[in-house]
Amino acid sequence: MRAAIFRNGEIVVDTLPEPRPGAGQVLVRTLACGICGSDLHARKHARHMVEMARHFPGRKPMDLTRDVVFGHEFCCEVLDYGPETQRRLKTGALVCSLPALLTSDGPQGIGYSNDNIGGYAERMLLSEALLLEVPNGLAAEHAALTEPLAVGIHAVAKANIRGDEVPLVIGCGPVGLAVIAALKLKGLHPIVAADYSPARRALAETLGADIVVDPARNEPYATWADHAAMSPDQKAARPPLQAWRPALKPALIFECVGIPGLLQQVFEGAPRDARIIVVGVCMETDRSEPTLGIMKELNVQYVLGYTPDEFACSLRLIAEGQVDAASLVTATVGIDGVATAFADLANPERHTKIIVEPWR
Repeated sequence: MRAAIFRNGEIVVDTLPEPRPGAGQVLVRTLACGICGSDLHARKHARHMVEMARHFPGRKPMDLTRDVVFGHEFCCEVLDYGPETQRRLKTGALVCSLPALLTSDGPQGIGYSNDNIGGYAERMLLSEALLLEVPNGLAAEHAALTEPLAVGIHAVAKANIRGDEVPLVIGCGPVGLAVIAALKLKGLHPIVAADYSPARRALAETLGADIVVDPARNEPYATWADHAAMSPDQKAARPPLQAWRPALKPALIFECVGIPGLLQQVFEGAPRDARIIVVGVCMETDRSEPTLGIMKELNVQYVLGYTPDEFACSLRLIAEGQVDAASLVTATVGIDGVATAFADLANPERHTKIIVEPWR
């Protein structure tokens, strides 16, 4: 079968042996797989990822001398079952799954593995126990956005929203847009979002942002403060020792960029007592000034992935039309177009989410 393969630091097209389902596994045909920002980072910073893996006992790092097939945002068609399966879905059924295989040694990731083929291949293996059938006739390219939406749903859940906060989303790529959609579902307004790209600011409004900011023209934290002023009653109800502080509602800041220096910028711009949710995946060594966090009493929460329930919920939200997932898709490519798509995604004005359709 054909696949777009990460080999020697580049994305190349080649053939791989046909996968054969083992116990509890299902052979599927990949219909659609999103290119994630983490894939772009992984191509550039694979060695650092391997180095960091040593801090997680039981996690098998990529062997960069061997092939890897990326792709963890996928929708597939059931082709065949391996032994010890219940065959509860008919062949031809459209399915999504958490990007993991259940094995006797525990879960193994799909997409950053030498052994488990990701969605940039014509066929792959999934665990039957993790399959979710795609409902409501949802198109495969939209069902494939379940995974990135689940990241936003999880980030907002980990924020432990009380309801009195004013959120600020830094970065309106796919992750930031998923966070905005999740905040809208929570009914938390106004949602302030910042991005340099006009196209992404427009998408942020489509997904639910109330105020969008171009950081090249306006300071995001000042714009946030303009929309976070306490009401007169809230201001009057503050304890005496807080009366000298700016009369602002609690800040909930989502860092959704994941490049060095961003967290330091958030520390500098955040108001006192802000809660910061780090959603962007920075794959390089970074630095920040702890004194800023200490003096402002900032609360920093790092997040990763999602729970199975959040994943299933995300699929339902897209299928029921509660999240406009289709607006994120800016192009589709076949296997031969993956390498070019990686380059094209560097320009936020051209693309937000490119879907790989390996059958093309």
